Amino acid sequence: MQSFSYYIPVRLFFGKGELNRMATEKLPGKKAIIVTSGGTSMKKYGYLDRLTALLEKNNTAYVIFDKILPNPIKSHVMEGAALAKAEGCDFVIGLGGGSSIDSSKAIAVMATNEGDYWDYISGGSGKGQPIVNDPLPIIAITTTAGTGTEADPFTVTTKEETDEKIGFGCDKTFPYFSIIDPDLMMSVPPKLTAYQGFDALFHSTEGYIANIANPISDLFALKAIELIGKYLPQAVKDGSDAEARANVALANTLAGMVESTSSCTSEHSIEHAMSGYHPELPHGAGLIMVSLAYNSLFAQKVPERFVDMAKALGKTDAKEPMDFVTALHDLQKACGVDQLKMSDYGIKKEELDKIATHAKNIMGGLFDLDRYQMTHEDIVDVLEKSYR
Repeated sequence: MQSFSYYIPVRLFFGKGELNRMATEKLPGKKAIIVTSGGTSMKKYGYLDRLTALLEKNNTAYVIFDKILPNPIKSHVMEGAALAKAEGCDFVIGLGGGSSIDSSKAIAVMATNEGDYWDYISGGSGKGQPIVNDPLPIIAITTTAGTGTEADPFTVTTKEETDEKIGFGCDKTFPYFSIIDPDLMMSVPPKLTAYQGFDALFHSTEGYIANIANPISDLFALKAIELIGKYLPQAVKDGSDAEARANVALANTLAGMVESTSSCTSEHSIEHAMSGYHPELPHGAGLIMVSLAYNSLFAQKVPERFVDMAKALGKTDAKEPMDFVTALHDLQKACGVDQLKMSDYGIKKEELDKIATHAKNIMGGLFDLDRYQMTHEDIVDVLEKSYR
């Protein structure tokens, strides 16, 4: 039996109506900075107003920072942290999708530490310095099912000046507690439901084929893959289907546990390079674009875990590693995302070599977690086969 470590210190409140706990649950401070997106959905659907009303019932003050982009940027992290300091906030609430919760973690770090956020980033132009002071406590309230960030310590941010999109996390950036209330996910439109669901899927599949996968991460990964394969098409088709939404939400949280106990692989590094250069590209969409070529390569090079994933994804008669790629393609078709084009997001074919280089330079550590070590030519080949 291989050695492994397990540490997921997050209290999870999962289920319909769990947001109401914010009125009665013991909170980790007296004044929160609420970190949410610059879009309209949190206000349009009343989620922000509901949260602030519940905080008032809990005798808790708050300020709102509502500038977060779908691909979060460093300048907003620094601006949010400065606001938290100026307002005397002693904890952070991330309300929204992965971008808002990721940003809440980064803001929590910089609200208590000096310098620039990139001082603490490992990879690319980051300085990799240790965090001196504990971050502010974080509460995650997820309104999407995509990143699993409510169950892991990780956050992804882009440094605008260099187009570096890099992940960060440590034991202190696990949320204090997280609320996963499927009622808050009913309003996510079909396309975004699909993109987010596939992000959760790839957190699980990558965690399963990573060279640090272990018996605990495997349990979480296979169950998440199974739930997404079974329920994501229905959630995309009918966003009001409470059972489908709840099961995709559960898969997403399990995928976050995969992140905490195993890791993503180079598939994420490749996509981060794509959306680092082209931030209008949704992360999940970018992953979908490269996934068939990427998984075809790995199914051929290191085939031993792919039949299990194919069976979990619903192809119960799977016998060959490439059956997983077939099942993955079938799921993309069922969710209406099998015809995505890089060119629709401004990516040009002549950029692919640069993207491949950037992937290794900014998040080369994930390549070390692959069971097969990709060459530069392999990365370019995956990108070229994926290009439309």
